[in-house]
Amino acid sequence: MKVVLSTLNAKFIHSSFALKYLEAACRPVCPKIMSKEYTINNELLNILSDIYSQQPDLIGLACYIWNVDMTLKLARLLKKVLPHVTIVLGGPEVSYDPAELMSQHDCVDYIVQGEGEETLQALLKALKSNQSVEGIPGLTFRQQEEIIVGEPQVIRNLDTIPFPYCDADIDKLKDKIIYYESARGCPFSCKYCLSSATAGVRFFSLERVYEDLKFFIAHNVRQVKFVDRTFNARKEHYLPILRFLAKQNCRTNFHFEISADILDDEVLEFLKDVPVGRFQFEIGIQSTYEPTLTKISRHNNWPKIVEYVTKIISYKNIHVHLDLIVGLPKESYAQFGKSFNDVYELQPHMLQIGFLKLLKGAGIRENADESKYIFLDYAPYEVLANDCLTYGDVRKLKILEEVFNQVYNTGRFNYTLQFLISLHGEDAFGFYHDLASYWEERELHLVAHSSKSLYKYLLDFYRIHHEHAIELVQEFLKFDALMSEKGSLRPEILSWNKEMWTKEKNAFWASQEQVRKYLPKYTFTTWRDVNKKYHIEVFSIDILEYVRTRTITKRELPILFSYEEENTMYQSLTLHDFWQGGDRN
Repeated sequence: MKVVLSTLNAKFIHSSFALKYLEAACRPVCPKIMSKEYTINNELLNILSDIYSQQPDLIGLACYIWNVDMTLKLARLLKKVLPHVTIVLGGPEVSYDPAELMSQHDCVDYIVQGEGEETLQALLKALKSNQSVEGIPGLTFRQQEEIIVGEPQVIRNLDTIPFPYCDADIDKLKDKIIYYESARGCPFSCKYCLSSATAGVRFFSLERVYEDLKFFIAHNVRQVKFVDRTFNARKEHYLPILRFLAKQNCRTNFHFEISADILDDEVLEFLKDVPVGRFQFEIGIQSTYEPTLTKISRHNNWPKIVEYVTKIISYKNIHVHLDLIVGLPKESYAQFGKSFNDVYELQPHMLQIGFLKLLKGAGIRENADESKYIFLDYAPYEVLANDCLTYGDVRKLKILEEVFNQVYNTGRFNYTLQFLISLHGEDAFGFYHDLASYWEERELHLVAHSSKSLYKYLLDFYRIHHEHAIELVQEFLKFDALMSEKGSLRPEILSWNKEMWTKEKNAFWASQEQVRKYLPKYTFTTWRDVNKKYHIEVFSIDILEYVRTRTITKRELPILFSYEEENTMYQSLTLHDFWQGGDRN
């Protein structure tokens, strides 16, 4: 029996962890098993042609909210060109209403529900030996005119599942995200999440996890993304793993989804000294509005979250990514703005604004009428409105999210945004709301933008709202431009020094002894090399004092930017060293 497992990923950089697991679990039964991954951007006929060329006996297709419609079209086409092929579907998008799906799509022969390693293996054994599939747990199938429906399965002893990766995978995955898990399930039962459909958490043994992680470390992969729903669900499991990873001599970054308020002082003390870039934390806040949290069966200890997230960010060694969800019950536009401001005040490295999807199998979908939800009746089932949020509100927040991603989540305007929001009365949501309105009025949400154009838009926006501060805004935008992309981006709209202070700058670089006060390893080679590695810009305000104290002091300040290291470094030059004789004040 020749078996092809396939799926359509959302993006090229994604890889299918599920197919890897299924292939490893089923290879002892079917040595001729292989996986083929595509994306939803591939042409359907090209995918059809590629799978057809393998002449499989059985095709397994993994279905998710981003690919189910296209996958069902593919399944119908495969049945047309390979009429005798057996088609098996699996994945969360088909696990919770399999009878309805099979009744609508006669090209589908079987549906594997829930965790599929054992169910698919049992199905392949039965088909290979011409035995009945009746009684296989987690399987939906046709029996004459009847559809027999199974129950979504979970695997109790995770250590029985083979490690899904091999050496040959690493080259194929070098430009993709590599996924891993140390547990399945979640200790929480949030109504918007599929984890609410199952109870409890199951863990791989620590010995198994250590061995698995050694594989990634030995191959020096760039990043491993844990898909554990709540990685820090049990301290005796997660802390030893973190300690193990912190001790490794490797470049690999490990991404975890955690719940911040169940950390403790011991863990925080440990995190303070982990190598820079070793860990990345994604923390789902979702909302800070208590009636909303109660409605979705979620508890956030907000004071603890604020304390612990603030500490982790202050360590400057861990990237922190926080999440909010638009469209949760009882949260209006204004109340979402309050949640946004609460989370924004923590200044995470990234703040993701997601939009609620009423997933099949999730508790919130079963009770959608209670909040008068209007949502897409096809995947991805995204919310359009509810009794607290109009479609106009949702649409506005979509534009706000786009703007926010470009000006905040890119990290390009870190210093400018602090100043701009101070001009907006420290109301971050009010600032982004107004910026989104500016965006929409000029139809900027309908076109793509270059990095340079963003500087123009921010400057133009503040000419409208705070014209008296436009010169100060210019200075902050210049500082951010020089801190981003190795200083290579110099938008013409900003007031650069250009030929001003050329004499002072040349005199500074000509004195190697003087330069070494700031750059101890500096040796003059060529002017081209100097201009590539360094830049001096004289600002009309003491911008570094503002970074430290949020105080504006008007005085000319020369700042030296160095691009030799991975991260841009900056320092102010003394008046004496820059203006020979120190006659400026």
